[in-house]
Amino acid sequence: MIAIQEILTSIDVGLVFGIVAIGIYLTFRTVNFADLTCDGSFSLGSAVSAILIVNRVNPYLASVVSLISGGIAGYLTAILNIKFKIADLLSGVIIAFMLYSVNLRIMNDAPNITLADEQTIFPGINTSLTIFAIVSLLTLAVVYLLFSRFGLKLRAVGYNKQFSVISGININLMTIAGVSISNALIALGGSLFSQYQGFCDISQGSGILVIGLASVIIGEKVFSFKKEPLIIFSCILGSILYRIFINIALHGGTFGIKTQDLNLITGFMTIGAMLIRKRYKNA
Repeated sequence: MIAIQEILTSIDVGLVFGIVAIGIYLTFRTVNFADLTCDGSFSLGSAVSAILIVNRVNPYLASVVSLISGGIAGYLTAILNIKFKIADLLSGVIIAFMLYSVNLRIMNDAPNITLADEQTIFPGINTSLTIFAIVSLLTLAVVYLLFSRFGLKLRAVGYNKQFSVISGININLMTIAGVSISNALIALGGSLFSQYQGFCDISQGSGILVIGLASVIIGEKVFSFKKEPLIIFSCILGSILYRIFINIALHGGTFGIKTQDLNLITGFMTIGAMLIRKRYKNA
């Protein structure tokens, strides 16, 4: 039987990964750019903040630097696609592949860094409140951005590129901005997650794309919001539900489910959510 404390932990982690889900939503839904940089940018944000924190840099400043580093990674992906005409999927794969080596360099060739004895943005008490405050502010900032003049242009590019060209919108600039913002948020999610769990690992970013997409799809299906601000909130709620479902599944000992089955469970959840959503649309 799952304990209350485990549910609260799932909510905390779900909120943190909600930032990642919003980032993935921005590329796959808003800008309509199939970006696979996220695995690398998540680990990049984690590595940058961890190495700065162990070198006694203020954890808030370290988190901001990790956000900027993720934005740079996204910028490079968009440049490969726009300037060098490399397909969006391949551009993301190349940058994510290269970031593995970059992240190891940042971490001084160590596969992991412990933050257990370091000062992070999460205090010993009120950790949940701190996470909620940070995620709420970021979510409101993204909603505000999407409804600004810049945000309307960004959304227009994803909805109809041909109309955007006719309207005088610089598609290349908006694509670069969208992919950069997306990866900045994902990297920040990596920074917050490493500080929350107390260590950074080079393989933290593995499977982030599937986890993020699962959160987005679950949020879209369960809550079925139509307006953009509510859709952004559904990404957060979908991430929380995803974490709770995973926690419950891992406690299903009667079905022989073990921790190493996490990726298998995630895959089935994602496929199920997509199939249900598809059937719902065809009904």
